[in-house]
Amino acid sequence: MSHSYADDLRLAHVLADTADNLSMEKFGDLDLRVETKPDLTWVTEADQAVEEALRRTLHNARRRDAVFGEEGGEEGGTDGSTRRWIIDPIDGTSNFVRGVPVWATLIALEEEGRIVTGLVSAPALGRRWWAHEGGGAFTGKSMMKARPMQVSGVGSLANASLSFSSVESWEEIGKEQSFAALTRQCWRTRAYGDFWSYMLVAEGAVDIAAEPELNLWDMAPLDVIVREAGGRFTSLAGQDGPWGANAIATNGRLHDAAMAYLGHFPDTDPLDDGWDDDETPILPAQPAAPRDLGTVLDFER
Repeated sequence: MSHSYADDLRLAHVLADTADNLSMEKFGDLDLRVETKPDLTWVTEADQAVEEALRRTLHNARRRDAVFGEEGGEEGGTDGSTRRWIIDPIDGTSNFVRGVPVWATLIALEEEGRIVTGLVSAPALGRRWWAHEGGGAFTGKSMMKARPMQVSGVGSLANASLSFSSVESWEEIGKEQSFAALTRQCWRTRAYGDFWSYMLVAEGAVDIAAEPELNLWDMAPLDVIVREAGGRFTSLAGQDGPWGANAIATNGRLHDAAMAYLGHFPDTDPLDDGWDDDETPILPAQPAAPRDLGTVLDFER
């Protein structure tokens, strides 16, 4: 089975090559056509061109597999197939439109309800990250120029680096106070945003990444990459994988501590109207914040 996932990973790199060529042609284009979708998010002609091209390739190379993309929705595969490719043609469209190089194409393969292959390609950064289940996680410009990734060994919030996308998104779900409390416990906070936060977790450069509102195509490849690097990826309700409407990824050692602030465990729906900051999380005492970098770097690679 792992051999077939390795083949699928090679195909994901081929797909990424196609995506990179198309998206880079449009990046920085003054005539780029931008539209607003019903959910008030942006979509560009580059998003549409990339997804259409990847769908065509998958139709030829993996005819039996289903395809699910942000722009084109679900396209069913052959009856009886348990495999589905999940595509976000450009994650970070707002950055793409404004000329900020932090955007990427996200490609994942789901089999029997589990993400088994994932690739993130950020051509404007000259970087890719990828993994398949049981094969480890890697980063580099290509499969021939890659290095393995491993999450950090940081074991306390006081020594942890936290990445997120925006403060406003936590306000929208009534968790701004809990989020602010978590940032005060951490050594360092930065808004790297989108896919990059999670890839930095996989690399060991960041220890916690979280977002309160996401879609499956935003998360699918991030899940397997973080897991294969030794980390943990769940929803804010604690469900493993990218199946909730939100995500928290950590090096594993900090997951419970971060969840004590950001997690939500309702009796019914994973995100209901009762989700608020009425209760302050009670945690074991954290050590004082470090005064120098030598104290912070308490992890083992």
